Amino acid sequence: MRRFFPILQWLPTYQKADFSQDLLAGLTVGIVLVPQGMAYAMIAGLPPVHGLYAGLLPLLIYALVGSSRQLAVGPVAMDSLLVAAGLGALTVSSVEEYIALAVLLTFMVGTIQLILGLLRMDFLVNFLSKPVISGFTSAAAIIIVLSQLKHLLGTDVVNSSRFHILFNDIFREMHHTHGLTLMVGMGGILIIVLIRKWNRRLPAFLIVVVLGILLATFSGLNAHGVAVVGAIPRGLPDFEAPRFSWEHLNTLMPMALALAIISYTEAISIGQAMDEKNQEDATNPRQELLAIGAANLFGAFFQSYSVTASFSRSAINHKMQARTQLAGVISMALVVLTLLFLTPFFYDLPLAVLASIIMVSVAGLVELRYPAFLWEHQRDEFYVLVFAFLFTLFLGIQQGILLGVLLSLILMLYRTSRPHFAVLGNIKGTAYYKNIERFQDDVDIRDDLLIVRFDSQLYFGNKNYFKNQLFKFIEEKGDQLRCVILNAEAINYIDSTATAMLVKVIHEIHQRGIRFYLSGAIGPTRDVIFHSDIIDLLPKEHLFLRIQDAVDYYDHPESATEIQVRIAYQNKPSGDGGPI
Repeated sequence: MRRFFPILQWLPTYQKADFSQDLLAGLTVGIVLVPQGMAYAMIAGLPPVHGLYAGLLPLLIYALVGSSRQLAVGPVAMDSLLVAAGLGALTVSSVEEYIALAVLLTFMVGTIQLILGLLRMDFLVNFLSKPVISGFTSAAAIIIVLSQLKHLLGTDVVNSSRFHILFNDIFREMHHTHGLTLMVGMGGILIIVLIRKWNRRLPAFLIVVVLGILLATFSGLNAHGVAVVGAIPRGLPDFEAPRFSWEHLNTLMPMALALAIISYTEAISIGQAMDEKNQEDATNPRQELLAIGAANLFGAFFQSYSVTASFSRSAINHKMQARTQLAGVISMALVVLTLLFLTPFFYDLPLAVLASIIMVSVAGLVELRYPAFLWEHQRDEFYVLVFAFLFTLFLGIQQGILLGVLLSLILMLYRTSRPHFAVLGNIKGTAYYKNIERFQDDVDIRDDLLIVRFDSQLYFGNKNYFKNQLFKFIEEKGDQLRCVILNAEAINYIDSTATAMLVKVIHEIHQRGIRFYLSGAIGPTRDVIFHSDIIDLLPKEHLFLRIQDAVDYYDHPESATEIQVRIAYQNKPSGDGGPI
């Protein structure tokens, strides 16, 4: 029980001294969560109250199941945009049907995450590389900003997740801009920026919301054409099971799967970032997958839409030194109080104010330093980032994610098909052998010896590259070459296709009158050698523990020492489990 419910680990030892920190952090996050939740619900195309519903049960569920003590869950901009992108492609006849589909999507996301967690498939997040996430996030932030311009300008803009469509429609409707609405929205942005520069501890979002409500109430902005939130249902959401239909399940499944993986990626990334700041290792990847999944699944029964970890609110938890997830429960309590008693006060809140909150919130999601770093140091990953950015910007959210992941996989396959293959030389006066390209002036290179190191597993995808590159090195040595030594320390596996290739390579090298030695082979590689045709061409005497042992044997063909024989020749019997 303690493993599945981490709350049972910290609750028995909870101290009164921790409560003041949790209370302060919980109230501060709650103050931010209320206006943010309403604003993010607008991104998702939902009534603002559903952003508050997303700040109820999911927070309580995460407090029970989550492993991070400072992670703040709830509605976030990225997931809200994904919800809008997924549901915007469907034909929806009413607001009620749209809400029902959003709730069903949330239930599906939670179910997928729970299943993946129970099956220990949290490794799937590894297929979303950082360049893909960065490119996707930056493009999504731009799309979010453009999607909110309709509230800032007071115009009707088409709902789309594609940059060029949004931009063209905004440009076409620009002459219909409502001046007073624009002034309110720009004023909201300016106030938030100034407050943050003056004192970041002040609740800038809440201050702007209060000022917006007061301004609209006493000046009658609604009567002058400024759109406001309007009536928000008072009270807590009722228990209601998601509405199922096979047609909707099939339609929403691709987006549910993408949203499940992306929201988990956000949560685990933020959780691990919190761990680094706290110099601890508390976040359990599998437990986080179960916790976020449970929060989404059970939240769907109370009209919540998809939730995950929020970077900004988690950062507040960290700055306020929250001790446990009791801070999240306190934030939830503040949302409960808002729903029970404060919703009438939000009636006159201008939508332009919520749009200003969204724009400031997502502006920081556009990354510039990371692409610049990749351009300087890892150009291939920079191109992956750029393509993921462009795919998301012009083709859509789902397409950007899928094509970005596909591009990452292609890059990974390309790298494994052409891994690092180095010619080694002896560092003068030592027993070390290093890449001659990196240590040109410090190595002795012998004409009669070719020493190479292949830094990857040998498999069907790189066997031809290995063979061609090896014989290229052999040809460059010329007629004086007498022995090839393959350092196999980095070869952790050889598949059957590569094994057949290696047999032919060794045979051809022997036909040229050149000896072939192998050094540093680890257990799994030795197993393949001893249980394949390779051992028929490569005597045990030609297997060595170190490169220096092979060189010494070549120079002075004597018997290897007992320890060299025992380590270099050892393999597991056929059929035994586990590598040696």
